[in-house]
Amino acid sequence: MDACIEDCTPPSASVFSHTHLRLESTLQELSLYDFQVDLDQAGMVLAKMFETNPTLPGVILNHDCQFIGMISRRRFLEYLSRPYGRELFLPRSIRALYKFSQVDLLILPGNTLIVDAARLAIMRSPEQIYEPIIVQISDSDYRLLDTQQLLIVQSYIHQLATELLQAQTQGQLRQTEKLASLGKMVAGVAHEIRNPVGCIVGNTHCLTQYYEDIMQLINAYEQELITPRSTIEELKEDIDWEFLKTDGLEMLKSIQVSAEQLNHLVNSLRTFSHMDNRQRREMDIHECLDSTLIILKNRLKVGIEVIKNYGNLPKFSGYSGLLSQVFMNLLANAIDALEETANHHPNAAKIWISTHVADSCPSQLRSLIIPPPNYLEYSQNTQASEAAPTPQTQYIVIRITDNGPGIPKEIQNRIFDNFFTTKSAEKGTGLGLAISHEIIYEKHSGCLHLLSTNGVGTEFEIVLPLI
Repeated sequence: MDACIEDCTPPSASVFSHTHLRLESTLQELSLYDFQVDLDQAGMVLAKMFETNPTLPGVILNHDCQFIGMISRRRFLEYLSRPYGRELFLPRSIRALYKFSQVDLLILPGNTLIVDAARLAIMRSPEQIYEPIIVQISDSDYRLLDTQQLLIVQSYIHQLATELLQAQTQGQLRQTEKLASLGKMVAGVAHEIRNPVGCIVGNTHCLTQYYEDIMQLINAYEQELITPRSTIEELKEDIDWEFLKTDGLEMLKSIQVSAEQLNHLVNSLRTFSHMDNRQRREMDIHECLDSTLIILKNRLKVGIEVIKNYGNLPKFSGYSGLLSQVFMNLLANAIDALEETANHHPNAAKIWISTHVADSCPSQLRSLIIPPPNYLEYSQNTQASEAAPTPQTQYIVIRITDNGPGIPKEIQNRIFDNFFTTKSAEKGTGLGLAISHEIIYEKHSGCLHLLSTNGVGTEFEIVLPLI
């Protein structure tokens, strides 16, 4: 009888190169054993295979080239070592031995991650933990993986993960130190600018009043002079007196408005750069949001409209500088996503910011969202890290929503990972959302949710417990 037999010996696990492996490597990237034998073959064929290949962990069994199962070297030798085992099983077909040696098989697709496969392998019962793993490459292609080889490879990937984590930690520490230094510098500059700006703002008020008083005095003189001298009339004509009276006041008012805007900007920089995270302080969430928007005002000029829908929020005990950093990261991401839309459709790009107080942790509070009509039909894909809520706790909810291109579903589960970014090296480091997640979750015991539909828009929801 013809047998479907394939004999392909892979490199030994001891000489297998791990240099090409990554954290996302799958089973099909490993060296797999492709030894197959038909059930109707005699047991002697199986014995010869194991004798010729001393590292072979097992053999795939099939019938008419259809997958049936697997028998391991360990099971084969165990049954042959029993009384009369050789006489019973070697002359007969492998089918007889297979009936006695059947065990639960661990069959995994070829695209299974190595780390997941190792976890499933060691979760098996003690009797089966050393049994080979069957890897299904295709509907008709089954191969074997030695459990020992899998654990060796998994330990190498674990080492890779440790080294990568150390590198990322060092990078994040450097980035945090850089941000702290920048914050201190901005706070110092803002403090130095604040005094002269305050002087300008205060004096423009006085100067405007003085100008109005002088104009009133001049008007009084003009009324007393029955016949003004010709020299005065000539001078008034030379200096365009009527225009000077109106334009001078408008100029002073313009200086006053500009000085007040500069004062707001300086105060916003001071609020944003307040990096004291040693203790919580009472703060105004809306003031933090507005300060961040003032800093980003130049980027919003490209044609992005910001629509604010603020609720009645109480004072919040937190770290204003850190929360301002979160708002900056989320708003900057929304602006990045909307830049192309703003360039081609100046009035179409929009960002919505809404706030309210919720009586329960609002992972299910979809009805409380305040977007414009017919805006987003959100997907149910939610990436969240939540602190365990207490039933009595109230929550401040902040939602930052944009109508940009959205985030593809396949990368949404990585959006808060360190150093993960879809932007170019000039635009992003991949730390903004990771740091934001850490600030909300670890520093404020809150939640940060992502809801995004590709091609429709993105919303980040911040939930902060009122302590």
